[in-house]
Amino acid sequence: MSLVMDQQSSERGIVLSAEQKSRRRSRSIALAVALAVFVALIFAVTLVKGPGVMIRPL
Repeated sequence: MSLVMDQQSSERGIVLSAEQKSRRRSRSIALAVALAVFVALIFAVTLVKGPGVMIRPL
């Protein structure tokens, strides 16, 4: 069993090429921008609705 574990630890795993790293970074940036736009949209809708959002019947 220890022989198998030693073999796994010596492997480097998946090594990405420069193009794959670039694509991963661009996807991460796109996802961050989309999330920021969504948060800004929710914030803007909350501001437009005003303080009446918090006043509702229980």
